[in-house]
Amino acid sequence: MNNDTSFDIIQESNPVQTVAPPKEDNEMLRATDRITALYCRLSVEDTKEDKKNGKEDLSNSIQNQKAILLQYARDHRFPHPTFFIDDGYSGVDFANRPGFQKMLAEIEAGNVGTVITKDLSRLGRNSSLTGLYINYTFPQNDVRYIAINDHFDSINPNSTDSDIAGIKNWFNEFFAKDTSRKIRAVQKAKGERGERLTVHVPYGYRKDPEDKTKWIIDEEAAQVVKKIFTLCMNGRGPSQIAEQLEREKILTPTAYKTKQGVKTPHTEPENPYRWHESTIVNILERKEYIGATVNFKTYTNSIWDKKQRENPEENQMIFYNTHPAIIKQEVFDKVQEIRQQRHRRTATGKSSPFSGLVFCADCRQKLYYSTTNYFEKRQDFFICSTHRANKDKCSGHYIRAVVLEDLVWKHMKEVISFVSQYEAHFRVEMEQKLRLQSEETIKVYKKRLAQAEKRIGELDRLFIKIYEDNAKGNLSDERFAMMSKTYEDEQAQLKVEIVNLQKEVEVQERQIENLEQFIQRVRRYTTLTELTPYALRELVKAVYVEAPDKSSGKRKQKVHIEYDLVGYIPVDELIKAEQA
Repeated sequence: MNNDTSFDIIQESNPVQTVAPPKEDNEMLRATDRITALYCRLSVEDTKEDKKNGKEDLSNSIQNQKAILLQYARDHRFPHPTFFIDDGYSGVDFANRPGFQKMLAEIEAGNVGTVITKDLSRLGRNSSLTGLYINYTFPQNDVRYIAINDHFDSINPNSTDSDIAGIKNWFNEFFAKDTSRKIRAVQKAKGERGERLTVHVPYGYRKDPEDKTKWIIDEEAAQVVKKIFTLCMNGRGPSQIAEQLEREKILTPTAYKTKQGVKTPHTEPENPYRWHESTIVNILERKEYIGATVNFKTYTNSIWDKKQRENPEENQMIFYNTHPAIIKQEVFDKVQEIRQQRHRRTATGKSSPFSGLVFCADCRQKLYYSTTNYFEKRQDFFICSTHRANKDKCSGHYIRAVVLEDLVWKHMKEVISFVSQYEAHFRVEMEQKLRLQSEETIKVYKKRLAQAEKRIGELDRLFIKIYEDNAKGNLSDERFAMMSKTYEDEQAQLKVEIVNLQKEVEVQERQIENLEQFIQRVRRYTTLTELTPYALRELVKAVYVEAPDKSSGKRKQKVHIEYDLVGYIPVDELIKAEQA
């Protein structure tokens, strides 16, 4: 026990009326071997409130709580005083307080004779649970409870102070709720202004030494982030990426930050190179890497339920260009597409860069990659998932992987070569093609938009009508409830459809911008000598495979390549137009 603590802060104006037991009982109490638990707690909210008020509230500090409790225990000759401390833990939550749980374990083991706190609020700010421990758990385990400043002592249940303890617990809970509301309001205002709500800087960044509110790139960690995105673009899944990083002895984000002396909410792993799949997924999906601040990503239901839940994206607030980007927007977007097309690894561990990109030209379903340990590379193949499940629903769209690769690479080389040599002509021809397509598509989308908006208006009028009929007694409550739910569900579906249609219209209106972006991508591959997974993922959106044609006695098969941003590119037609 620390004997150097100063007790000058104990004031005589803060006495506790202790009802002493008979002398013989008192001697037995002091002779016991059971400990006296001195429980201290200080929440983060308490600390914030002190700082906001521009003062350090010594009466609530852990050090001063310890001094008060120890002095009291000595003055009243309580045996074996032992501290249990929770520094930075909310009073509304008992289960996640390590100090309290350790004390509770000692109580249930029969090792505690008395529990002492500075006041009732230090024990907790949840009136129901605080009352449960005071009135049931402690008595059941023959534990005396004392709250010094509130003059509460369970040895005298008939005192006035004991009678009003429940009211004090309710006020303590009200204080916690009120504090929570204030903090939530402040956080909401900050988040809506674009101020970052997270105190933990994502892996790949660090705080600017000259301005702690700014993030700057941590070059060493940023290279790992780029590597992870590159591996994903190359067709590697999260588990494969994690395995490669571990083989290359690259420190995990937690281990790296610990090495750098940066605080992290996670415990340092036993194996500092053991990357988890969930860590890779988190990195691949974080918009912070494109230079954006994302607020309100999670939420909690109440002050009682601290579980963090994922907030739907429409409820989040995203602010772009708030810090330097590590990953380009186009690469990030492509990775999200790849993540949506994610597929299971084969039992052999073999994979194809075309997995998730190949579709049946007839049923439009995916072609599954098939291989075994006995196959050579030339024997691996793709087959229509519909045909494999039910041969009557779709014909056998089957193609060997090497044939698919040859056909796609041949077409990609022709596109890259043509764009490199005849960029101006390619731009003119594709602009015209895309404009015609866009005009037709936008016309269809806008027509559907108008229909959806008109129907929403009709549903509003119908709802008003059935409401009036129900109020007049012409429509039963049961019928009204059924019809109103039907209308509300249809309206909700239409609103979602309208949002999607508006997005599609915006995409179509950006076709010329998309064309320029595609040309920029192609320029990066003018010296490409072989097909790489990264080039494939960056340029190609989907490959549609037709059923083989055997009418000539030879097996012939066509594939149609949909390029990212621009769709189909008729190279032969473009060449003829250029030569004409």
